[in-house]
Order: sequence, then structure tokens, then C-alpha cells
Amino acid sequence: MTPRTVDEYLAQLRDTMRHDDPALVQDAAYDAEEYLRSELAQHPDRPVEQVLAEIVLSYGAPDEVAAAYRQTEHTVAMALHTPVRQPSSSVLGAVFGVFADPRAYTAALYMLFALVTGTFYFTVAVTGLSMSLGLAITLIGIPFFLLFLAFVRVLSLVEGRLVEVMLGVRMPRRPPYRNRDNGIWARIGRMFTDARTWTTLLYMVVQLPLGVLYFVVVVAGFTVSLGLLLAPLALHLGAEMYWFDGVFVPGTLLAWFASAIGLAGIVLMMHLCRAIGRLHGGLAKYLLVRG
Repeated sequence: MTPRTVDEYLAQLRDTMRHDDPALVQDAAYDAEEYLRSELAQHPDRPVEQVLAEIVLSYGAPDEVAAAYRQTEHTVAMALHTPVRQPSSSVLGAVFGVFADPRAYTAALYMLFALVTGTFYFTVAVTGLSMSLGLAITLIGIPFFLLFLAFVRVLSLVEGRLVEVMLGVRMPRRPPYRNRDNGIWARIGRMFTDARTWTTLLYMVVQLPLGVLYFVVVVAGFTVSLGLLLAPLALHLGAEMYWFDGVFVPGTLLAWFASAIGLAGIVLMMHLCRAIGRLHGGLAKYLLVRG
């Protein structure tokens, strides 16, 4: 059925893409709404249904647009895809193969960087909400709160790019479309009723404790594991013997035993970082992407 309004077109597009990635759906809906409304604005003297029918012929029906976006997404994903080695059939290959996975390294880097971003997000969220409440009784209270929410949406896009690049989770590359034809009050109402406005604030608040946890896990885990791994080097630099639970153990034997534990710890930390990266990517998509 040919859509008669932009809202009908977008509803058909979202219904066609209901099984696709929510981030891809948001980008497709943004582009379609921006194009359709800009084209309609150039013909204000003509019936909307007639102009929309002509636009659809050139832009494409909702199912055609959905297919084009899927194809483009697949092409871009293949072009930017980091080659990943095939899973090894051996136990050793499955355990040590994590060192060949770039996502393990980028996830560890994200966990370190999350302390900085989490502190910044938490500061912005708490300061913005506190000042909005404090200024609520003044004339600038509402405008300040609206600017604060707009800034939060910008930060959600920035965080989305970090998550997509470092954790490999598809995130929106465009914000939800703001229809300027609906008037300022309608746009304000839509911002307040959009659940993603509040889930984004929740994400910014919880990012601080998560960032602290991630930082401690990465720094403590890799530091202790690396220290144990280098135990033979410490022995070579001066240590001669160790006492363990009152029993004399040759220093060389204990040093290499500690080194083996350190290697196991590093392998475990690489797997842990990769797993945490996947979990955090899922959390970011759930809280930051419009369903």
C-alpha cells in the first residue's frame, strides 16, 4: 500500500526492518524522514499524498529502501571487517587464540578508557540534573534543562562511536530525527516522552562505577599476571631461593611455577576483557539505541 503521509512511510519502513539491527533501523528512518520532509517542504502548495507518491517513485518504497540499506550495511561491514581467524578445533588453539583476536585488545583499551569517559559522563549527568532542579524556579530553568538533554544526546552518539569502534557493536550513526514542522512544544514533548532520553542518562550515571570496576580489573589483573610471568627474570637479577610455607623450595623451580601462573593469568584476562567488551556492548545498545 502506498503511504499517504511521512509517518505512514516510516511506520512501513520500520515494520519491514523489524528484524534488523535497531541501530540500522534508526539510521534508515532518520535518512528517510529527513529526505521526505525536505522534499515536501519544497512543494507546500501541492497535496501531500501526490507529492509523496512522486517522491516514493524516485526514493523507493519502504521495502526497497530497507533492502538497499541492508545491502549497504553488508558492503560496509565487509569492507571494515577485521579478519578473524577461524576457531581452532584444539583446546590449546581455543585458549591461546584470544591473542589473535583484535577485539580482546580493543576491549581492554576501552575498559581503561571507560574510567575517563565514565567520570565525565557522571559529572555531566549529575551536574546537569542538579542545576536543572536548582534553576527550575527561574526563567532559565527550562531552557537550561532542554540544552542539557540535547547535549546528552550528542554524548550518546559519541559514546556509540566509541562502542562501535572498540567493541565491535553496531551503534547509531545518526540521532533520532527532529521534525521542525511540529513546533517547539511538540519536539519538547517528544524528547520528554522518549524513553531513550532517560535510559541514556541512566547509562551515563552507571558508566562511572562500571569504569572504576573495569579499570581496577584491567590494571590489577594484568599487573599481577605480568609480575608473576617475569618471576624468572627477578630471580636472575638477585633472588636465590624461596621459602614456601616453611618448606625450602629451589628458587628456580618456584620462579618458573610463578611464571606459568602469570601466563595463565594473562590468558584469562584476555578472555575476560573480550567477554566484558561483548557484555558492555550489549548494555550500550540496550540503553542508547531506540527500539
